[in-house]
Amino acid sequence: MRFRLAPTPAQEQGLLEHCSQARYVWNLAVEQHQHWRPGRKSAPGYTEQSRQLTEARREFEWLAAGSQTVQQQALRDFAQAMSNFFAGAHRRPTWRKAGVHEGFRIVGRRGWQWDVRRLSRKVGEVRVPKVGWVRFRWSRQVPDSAKSFRIKRDRAGRWHVCFAVIPPPINAPGTGEVVGMDRGVVVSAALSTGERLSVSGLRGTEAQRLLRLQRRLARAKPGSNRRARVKMAIGRLKAREADRRKDWVEQTSTVLARRYDLIRVEDLKIKNMVRSARGTRRAPGTNVRAKAGLNRSIHAAGWGPLVTRLEDKAPGRVEKIDPAYTSQSCHACGYCAAESRESQAVFRCRACGHADHADVNAAKNIRDIAAGRAVTARGALQPLGGAVNREPQPVLTSG
Repeated sequence: MRFRLAPTPAQEQGLLEHCSQARYVWNLAVEQHQHWRPGRKSAPGYTEQSRQLTEARREFEWLAAGSQTVQQQALRDFAQAMSNFFAGAHRRPTWRKAGVHEGFRIVGRRGWQWDVRRLSRKVGEVRVPKVGWVRFRWSRQVPDSAKSFRIKRDRAGRWHVCFAVIPPPINAPGTGEVVGMDRGVVVSAALSTGERLSVSGLRGTEAQRLLRLQRRLARAKPGSNRRARVKMAIGRLKAREADRRKDWVEQTSTVLARRYDLIRVEDLKIKNMVRSARGTRRAPGTNVRAKAGLNRSIHAAGWGPLVTRLEDKAPGRVEKIDPAYTSQSCHACGYCAAESRESQAVFRCRACGHADHADVNAAKNIRDIAAGRAVTARGALQPLGGAVNREPQPVLTSG
């Protein structure tokens, strides 16, 4: 649960110091683990790093002036990140950069009635070590189950406090309805019901202003005040775009979880799809700029966050389907041909003449299959919906 934080200028300075110290401790831990090589002594774990932190706080006054809770929690977070990396759940922890990774985490050791309090209908306060009580916008009730919170500053200069709470799942309506969802670039999510949903990105004037600011940033001198102001303006526009995308994901996932008992989506390997086409110096890639634009469009469409939030809100009710041939097969007769998809939006079957929006047709195919496509003994793809595939298939003879 995230709330908008409203620190005073003095409190903001204290929060920035906590962020820099947490980032400093994190980067030291990253350096220690990157120094390890086969044959060397293993990198120190959390217990040893915590002991080293205690010695460093005795030696350096600027480190001792900060919060030990914030610094030790950064080491705990790093230890957990390394455990996730060795378990294969996440990537290896990397360096944190000033201006990009501004945040720290606090774990409550006492009851939340001591750390969070409500002042009025829309104003609350959270106690931050060595900063004091910082106000935030009380937009909803903070659950008593919250035992930790993270304070972050985004690139637009906004502060937020995020409480670690697992929200309850949304109950199924019990109607037995099943929906298929096809994700695309132009249409972010097309449903088998015919609905076409798209993320609200930047408006035309905002996109033009972003382009002007990016050009101005390229001409600005590194380290200058002008460059800092331009980066902040770009950060505000980017944050506005990200907020709109997140709001769309939250609202769409909530509506789908409340409306349908089963939601079938494509099992897309987004990480592989957005991989750069740059290649190497010896084997450079082709159409690099076009592929980079496609990758940005995929990220902007919110493919991954939408399915992630659906799985969080409707656990066990999201089914991933093999996407092979779902956009080339006719939902009416099952005929499969790449030529049937005349354009991004138009699908016209070459066998029966059935016409529909291409993404909606794919969503209907995703809805009506539960385990992908089976392969028959003759080597032909089994058609969707049990219809007869009208493509000529080769007959396999024995011997």
